[in-house]
Amino acid sequence: MRRLRFAVLVALALASAFCRQDMQDQPKYKNLRGSAFFDDKRSARPVVEDTVARGSLWQDDRFTTGKADGKLVAALPVPLTRELLERGRDRYGIYCTPCHGLTGNGMGMVVQRGFRQPPSFEIDRLREVPVGYFFDVMSHGFGAMPDYAAQIPTADRWAIAAYLRALQLSQRTTIADVPASARPALESPDAPAKAAPLPVDVDDWRRAVDEGPTEPPEREH
Repeated sequence: MRRLRFAVLVALALASAFCRQDMQDQPKYKNLRGSAFFDDKRSARPVVEDTVARGSLWQDDRFTTGKADGKLVAALPVPLTRELLERGRDRYGIYCTPCHGLTGNGMGMVVQRGFRQPPSFEIDRLREVPVGYFFDVMSHGFGAMPDYAAQIPTADRWAIAAYLRALQLSQRTTIADVPASARPALESPDAPAKAAPLPVDVDDWRRAVDEGPTEPPEREH
């Protein structure tokens, strides 16, 4: 009996040694290959109902779509901070300046080389649109501009939208808009080289972003 058991074990060991399956020959379905096992004849299974990808939960429609009740929002759905504006300026410089230019005049480098020119952010139409408009265009594209939803995360799109409002405000300012404490530095002959950074009045930026630019004052000549 012991010999029989030993012989069976040896036979099993030898049989297993000859059972081999190469890694390139795996029992799996390849992309878009059909299946006779499932009723719908598809090997790829649909996502379970109500499944939400990690990090993709829409908790605030205003933040994720730029709209409320189907209308573009007029106020930022995120706190307006100096950090938000700096992040927006950084992302704008990467993704937007090739077409729109540093000042938003629509004369970026690719435009100078023949690409279709976008409108300047200085035109009245774009100065009067709600801030959600910029987020919507970045998300879905407009005209010759493709959407940037895949390249720019949602939070960064709002940062760029906030910076665009600040950029619009900056292009129509005069010396009267500069805080009195900072004017001596600007009026100094060596101001471009030694002037300290101007203080940012967050309340002014918030009004500019939430309410849109006001009628610009007369320029000084």
